[in-house]
Amino acid sequence: MLPSLAVRARSAWKGPFFVAFPNLQEAFKNNTPIRTNARACTILPNFVGLKFLVHNGKHHIPVSITEEMVGHKLGEFAPTRKRFSYRQTKNK
Repeated sequence: MLPSLAVRARSAWKGPFFVAFPNLQEAFKNNTPIRTNARACTILPNFVGLKFLVHNGKHHIPVSITEEMVGHKLGEFAPTRKRFSYRQTKNK
């Protein structure tokens, strides 16, 4: 039997998980988006004002970082599933 896949919080003593983006200074200067696959990366206060292209499994979704996003994960703002709407067909 598989273990439960409940989301657990990261230990406080470890600190937030983030990726060191090598082109961070260039992105601040030129306002170019940073292309990333790191959906689990925590948004830090020094990311505010940057633009990221977060991969959702198929495409890179543009995400602009604001103050309210600090502390959340990058993947929360790039949905991975399409919206489904049931439509009745008129085949009579």
